[in-house]
Amino acid sequence: MKIYEYQAKEILRKSGIRIPIGKMAKTAKSAAKVAEKLNKKVVVKAQVHSGGRGKAGGIKLAENPQASQDTAAQILQMRIGGLKVKSVLVEEALNISHEYYLSFALDRHAGKTIVMASAEGGVEIEEVAAHSPGKIYKFHLDPAYGLMDFQMRRTCEKLGLEHRMAKEFSEFMKRLYRTYTENDCVLAEINPLVLTAEGNFLAADAKMDLDENALFRHPDFLELREASEDDPIEVEAHKKKIPYVRLEGSIGILGNGAGLVMTTLDMVSREGGKPANFLDVGGGSNWETVKNSLEIVLSDKKVKGVFINIFGGISRCDEVAKGILEADKALNIKIPVVIRLSGTNEEEGRALLAASRFASASTMEDGAKKIVELIEGIGKKV
Repeated sequence: MKIYEYQAKEILRKSGIRIPIGKMAKTAKSAAKVAEKLNKKVVVKAQVHSGGRGKAGGIKLAENPQASQDTAAQILQMRIGGLKVKSVLVEEALNISHEYYLSFALDRHAGKTIVMASAEGGVEIEEVAAHSPGKIYKFHLDPAYGLMDFQMRRTCEKLGLEHRMAKEFSEFMKRLYRTYTENDCVLAEINPLVLTAEGNFLAADAKMDLDENALFRHPDFLELREASEDDPIEVEAHKKKIPYVRLEGSIGILGNGAGLVMTTLDMVSREGGKPANFLDVGGGSNWETVKNSLEIVLSDKKVKGVFINIFGGISRCDEVAKGILEADKALNIKIPVVIRLSGTNEEEGRALLAASRFASASTMEDGAKKIVELIEGIGKKV
């Protein structure tokens, strides 16, 4: 789950990390009031879940409250990365001596946290990696030990920090790592990490992504979610507590159990189809859950057909069948639907569906082939 810069900075502040003094504003007038309170040169920053804000003109300096109001008015009219800017962060401009980069992120391939640091902060890390890869120092953390003192010392050496600054930087690293772990982040990035002329390290910018699977440990973080920037179908599925991920294809997929659903996606792809989603109705799901899940799948207008693949263990096939029929009553489904039921009460489930116009399949392979053929048949007619 992505959060805005001002939200990330508030989390950093609570962890004892220095941040510039500032406040979020939703209107140009309120931005001017923030600047007036600060009574100094400020920076006005677009708050949007997108990179490249600076290049897009979403980060600008302002000398006084009136300039802050004018600048905020301009930025609040912008779209960055296709997203509408709805708020700005107005904060004190810093007296910068040097800009660094520091991040902790989950490396899914390695199954470990990767640490990246560079003395070339203030620009996108991808640019540094492309043009000067040797200027990025990176290493993985052993999950059993976490961030070790020798790793911080080596990082400071790589960045060319002298003794006093190395001590300050190491303390910053410790606090950022603690913030990363305690808040179940998958990314905690400071770019730039500013060394001021006064000799202090501050998080001049902050990017933080939170692990949605750990939100049950942080119920207060739910308030930070910006639904308007998420996929609307995924938002609706989340409200109904249905595991759903929207994809790019045209074949809706509904199954029970993550492994079975992922295998179904692969099977459909192997037959030449393109899955439109991942949706797991879960074990022990009742007819209402199945109905709601099918409605979620069909709310995607790109879906031209649906493959329902159920292996009844805890789930009962007759409950699944009932949910499908209830969804059909509500939606009057016009597109092809192929259903494979196997396991607990499969005969009862098939009997309930016998009078429906939906196609049945005896195996997953058979079902994947049928739904692809049915959709291709429609395409040929058109």
